[in-house]
Amino acid sequence: MPITLPFRSLKSTLLAILLFLTVGDVVIAEELFVAKPFTDKASFTGGIEGPACDADGNIFAVNFAQQQTIGRVTPTGLTELFITLPTTSTGNGIRFDRRGQMFVADYVNHNILQIDPKTRDISVFSHQAKMNQPNDLTISADGTLYASDPNWQAGTGQIWRISKDGQTTRVAKNMGTTNGIEVSPNGKNLYVNESVQRNIWEFTISEDGGLTNKRLLKQFPDFGFDGMRCDVDGNLYITRHGKGTVVKLSPQGEILREIEVLGKSPSNICFGGKDGCMAYVTEMEHGRLVRFRVDRPGLAWQRWQEK
Repeated sequence: MPITLPFRSLKSTLLAILLFLTVGDVVIAEELFVAKPFTDKASFTGGIEGPACDADGNIFAVNFAQQQTIGRVTPTGLTELFITLPTTSTGNGIRFDRRGQMFVADYVNHNILQIDPKTRDISVFSHQAKMNQPNDLTISADGTLYASDPNWQAGTGQIWRISKDGQTTRVAKNMGTTNGIEVSPNGKNLYVNESVQRNIWEFTISEDGGLTNKRLLKQFPDFGFDGMRCDVDGNLYITRHGKGTVVKLSPQGEILREIEVLGKSPSNICFGGKDGCMAYVTEMEHGRLVRFRVDRPGLAWQRWQEK
């Protein structure tokens, strides 16, 4: 018979939302939107970035223990070196396609790398010398990649589309410092934020994969942005670099809540767990992953269930 552990305090139903996780025969109550450390401090370098979950719920993030690496963290929090990138390659954003292939933005060499997780073979999927530095990635349901491409010194940026055969097309230019990037659940819209200008833009994705109808979704008066991901309802979770929070934004640009993440410099976010309702945040100040429960699954997790 399961044993139910009492939660540390009982709040009103309007102020507390509880989820129950089964661990062996013990049912544990866990509050939503409360961040907790997931890996040890300094398990990653201060360049920790680009988290993504595979179909088994393992979390991958760049710069494990030292630069130019990718670490793997199991759903129970065990960490290990997954791969060391070749030559001068240094990763940032990571995404998986439905086949389980990993794509990594190599911002040093203007590449999108492809890694086979089974063999750990690394290849250059796409190279574009006109990129400033491919930074964050998102992937549509059909496998098309989009990469943000900031020029930090100039305070400008652009967006690239990378087709399923590795061909690159610049689909937006003359922007601010483009960083976090995501495709909406229905595949019709693309979101990108500008870290320095603190804007979040929304585009319509045309039938050929281009971007049209640029409009401002939200502008913030302070603190920068970094990564962002959608849940299945289209709400955006955006890391606020310098403030130490993740803001949850509705598809209409309304702030729904803000979650403190135990460090002033969160870089990126992904969703995983058995039900897709665990958010993992790469936290640069302490070089670690933190996590918190959410109320709706992440979009990337849902895609794994549909493959």
